[in-house]
Amino acid sequence: MPQGLACYHAIYYETPLMGEVVMAQVIVRELEDVVKQGLKRRAARHGNSMEEEIREILRNAVRQEQAPPSRLGSRIAARFRDQGLDTDLPELQGSEARAATFGE
Repeated sequence: MPQGLACYHAIYYETPLMGEVVMAQVIVRELEDVVKQGLKRRAARHGNSMEEEIREILRNAVRQEQAPPSRLGSRIAARFRDQGLDTDLPELQGSEARAATFGE
């Protein structure tokens, strides 16, 4: 059986009324060594300790879950925003669909 690593993580937050700091702790058992080494390299690239890097990964995962999903049209518009289209495209609503022709 491969050797596992138990990771202990602390997340701090303040309660709004009392101003006290509450700590939540998460334990990860049997983490593969290749994952641990990857986390260590990632933390070094970002200038963090491995523990801080894991906290940041968890924070980002929660933020992504809480963020409303972006709409397809908004994502397409954002992707092509700076591509230099200078004229408006005509509306196609109400136009009859027709089959494509390929050099006929």
